[in-house]
Amino acid sequence: MSSIVRPTPAQKTRRLVVLAATLFAIAVNYGINALGWGQSPAEFSRDSDENLRVATYAFSIWGPIFLGLLIYAVRQVLPQTGESDLIRRMGWPSVLALLAIGWWTAAAAVDAEVVTIVLIFGALSVLLIPLIRNAGLIRRLGRFERDRMTVVWPLAALAGWLTVASPVNLLTVATGNGDLPAGAPAVVWSLLAVAGVTLLALWVTERTRTLAYPLPVSWGLVGVFVAEQERNPTLAFAALAAAGLVLVGAVILAFGLKRGVERDDATVPG
Repeated sequence: MSSIVRPTPAQKTRRLVVLAATLFAIAVNYGINALGWGQSPAEFSRDSDENLRVATYAFSIWGPIFLGLLIYAVRQVLPQTGESDLIRRMGWPSVLALLAIGWWTAAAAVDAEVVTIVLIFGALSVLLIPLIRNAGLIRRLGRFERDRMTVVWPLAALAGWLTVASPVNLLTVATGNGDLPAGAPAVVWSLLAVAGVTLLALWVTERTRTLAYPLPVSWGLVGVFVAEQERNPTLAFAALAAAGLVLVGAVILAFGLKRGVERDDATVPG
C-alpha cells in the first residue's frame, strides 16, 4: 500500500488546481453543447469521416468519465485525504490532460483541426506516460483501495477513451484535407489504426493490470463497428474482433495473472 501523509501547502495548491482544471474541462464541454456554440465533439468526428468513424452514441462515455474525474478531483480537496504517491505523481499530468481536453472541445467547436490533433495526442501522452512509469505501484494497490478507485480508474478511463479518439481525430482531419499517403487505400490506414489501438490497449493493461483503461477502448471499437457496418464491413468486423480481443485479453491480464509477479521496475522515484 502506498504511504499516506498530510499534504503540504504546495501540495494543497496543486490539488486545488486539479479541481479547477476538472471543472474547466466539464464546463467547457457541457457549456458549448448547451449554448449550441459551434460543433459538438460528435459532430466534429462526423466531419470528413470518410475513413474512420465512431457511432454517435459512443460519445456518451464522456458522462461517466467526467463523473469519475469529478470524484477524483473532489476527493483530493477533502481535508481527510492524505497525500499518497499516486495522488502526487498523477496530479500535474492530470491537470495538463484536463486543460487539453477542455481546449480540445473549444478547438473542435471552431473546427481548428490541427490544434485538435495536438491537444488530443498531448492529453493522451501526459496521462499514459506516468501511468506506465508507475505501473508497479498501481499493480500493488488492492482491488478496492481508494487510490485505485479514485485516481487510477478515472485517469486510466480517460486515457483509454483518448486512445481510440486520437487516431479517429487524426484520420478524420487527414482524410478531410486529402493528406493521407497515396501509397495505400484509406481503409488500410483505418485497419492499421485499429490494430495499433488494440496492441497498445493490451500492452498498457499488461503493465497496469487494471480494467479501467481497456474498457473504454473496447467501447470505442464497438462504436466503430456500429458506425462502419454498411459503409465498410471489413473495417467494421475488424473493429468488432479487436474489441473482443481487447476485452477478453484485458480480463485475462487483469485477473488471470498471478499477483506474485509484481515487479518494481515500473516504479520511478519522485
